[in-house]
Amino acid sequence: MPKLSYLKALNRALGDEMDRDESVFVLGEDVNFALTNITAGFLKRYGPDRVVEVPLTEQGFTNFATGAAMAGRRPVIEFQIPFLLLLVFEQITNQANKFLMMSGGQRSVPVTYLMPAAGWRAGWGAQHSDQPYSLFAHMGVKTVLPATPTDAYGLLTTAIRDDDPVVFFGPLASLGVREIVEYADLAPIPLGSGRVHRAGTDVTVVALGHLVHEALAVAEELADEASVEVWDPRSVYPFDWTGLAESVARTGRLVVFDDSNRACGMGAEILATAAEEMRLVAPPKRVTRPDGAIVGAVPELDVALQPTKAQLAEAVRTVLKSTGW
Repeated sequence: MPKLSYLKALNRALGDEMDRDESVFVLGEDVNFALTNITAGFLKRYGPDRVVEVPLTEQGFTNFATGAAMAGRRPVIEFQIPFLLLLVFEQITNQANKFLMMSGGQRSVPVTYLMPAAGWRAGWGAQHSDQPYSLFAHMGVKTVLPATPTDAYGLLTTAIRDDDPVVFFGPLASLGVREIVEYADLAPIPLGSGRVHRAGTDVTVVALGHLVHEALAVAEELADEASVEVWDPRSVYPFDWTGLAESVARTGRLVVFDDSNRACGMGAEILATAAEEMRLVAPPKRVTRPDGAIVGAVPELDVALQPTKAQLAEAVRTVLKSTGW
């Protein structure tokens, strides 16, 4: 069977949807040149009417996509750098995500905001290194964060078909991940459906995005000490609280591994909900970036802010040793 890379999965999902539905088109900066390889071959395949090069006017072309969606098209906007989503935060959260309600259900806005390299790291500088998925979840915008090529394919397909705006984060550290797959088995994945990557009985590790792969490595390293279940939410809004509850019911203990800032991040929300609604036999822990982390251009300082496998292993051991609240 062929190997499918994360980047190829995005390319294939977008191409499959453009083949399936003529209302789907892609727009963004440098999409004609396929700078990120997401739109490789698309200009020749679909032409400039469906592969739309735009100027450096993020707020302008994001609002253009909202109008196109309200008129019956399904735009996919490719953003190359995470901070660009902050420039258009108002357009997404306060405009596109609210038009269905404000129009009394008459106007849906099926736009996909595709970020194929979320969380630039190791020297790319402060303004290219954020992971703002928690902000969109907080505002009630459908937001996905797949860790594997098959999940990237399935969730991008679902995002494009969804009648609401969906923000898609493809972590930079996952772009080189490959899976052996049968292309015929690739299929849409429902939003809000988590995935158990490794079954366990002693502690649940909720890992988000590229940290799934590091969590799996830690689970293997600790295999002689504990049975670690690695659970991936795949989408952060809607969140699969039922799936998490089922995992915690098996293990009774919880650690969250999250590459966003500690304060008001997804790690905090997951721990709070688990503490309120699930049966835990020990206090949960989270491993995240520090509060208010601002990544600089010095690679060593950048790395120092990242949640690490060593921190995760320590958190797992601490939770396992705890005998109660």
